[in-house]
Amino acid sequence: MIYTVTFNPALDYVVFLSRLEEGQTNRAQKEELYFGGKGINVSLVLKELGVENTALGFIAGFTGEALEAGLLKKGIKADFIRLPEGRTRINLKLKAEKETEINAGGPEIPKEALAAMMEKLGALKEGDFLVLAGSVPASVPKDIYSEMMGALAGKGVRCVVDATGSLLENGLPYKPFLIKPNHRELEELAGRALPTREEIANAAAELREKGAQNVLVSLGSEGALLLDEQGKIHTMPAVGGKPVNTVGAGDSMVAGFLAGLDRGYEYALKLASAAGGATASSEDLAIAPKIAELMKEID
Repeated sequence: MIYTVTFNPALDYVVFLSRLEEGQTNRAQKEELYFGGKGINVSLVLKELGVENTALGFIAGFTGEALEAGLLKKGIKADFIRLPEGRTRINLKLKAEKETEINAGGPEIPKEALAAMMEKLGALKEGDFLVLAGSVPASVPKDIYSEMMGALAGKGVRCVVDATGSLLENGLPYKPFLIKPNHRELEELAGRALPTREEIANAAAELREKGAQNVLVSLGSEGALLLDEQGKIHTMPAVGGKPVNTVGAGDSMVAGFLAGLDRGYEYALKLASAAGGATASSEDLAIAPKIAELMKEID
């Protein structure tokens, strides 16, 4: 079973305008409501690819209830912890001549709720995957991902980390099965510019030396690079044409990679690239027909 964890999920309310006039009443051309959060994105794309999974995380208030109900309607198994105060955030995204985003902070996660999450993780068993994706609220310790991985050490649970900075670095000693930085994030981790594929591969190798088993680097229009646990480099071109939406593309890559893993690393990278490209070329997350179309394009 694959489990995803989202500490700070959201309802993303997207409003389309022909023009945004500050200080005036603006009429929307259309609105869309999406379920947000990196782990939730991974869960949704996995489900689209026919892979059963369970979404873990924290919800609060009526907005949290709406998010949970929406995911259940989409066939996602949700096992959220309900927080005693606050509400799951609503992020407002205004799409006009320019895109403007207003992201809420989200509810505070008390120690008791974190303890409840650790208890849930205790039920994971050998062969399971745990996807730790995205940032965490200010109320959560910055070493929470490494604490989770430490609690699972020796159980045979394969951890996937898609995060930045110390959230990722602190977890490397626990030998995560997969990490997925993008090009910019890899440069930040390496502390230097990485203008060539060779330098990107070298930086990925440094992260393997620190503990990561597999390093998947998303490179935008340049495709993707995987350094696998055997030290072999795999590359894949970008597909899907000009991006119209990069939100969730990296999460879709993680989902595609895990969905294709049973058929080997080369196929997993291919499916990751197709899933990422399908999201990047769509207004919402990737759907199965689009992913299949891009798999044919790669072939």
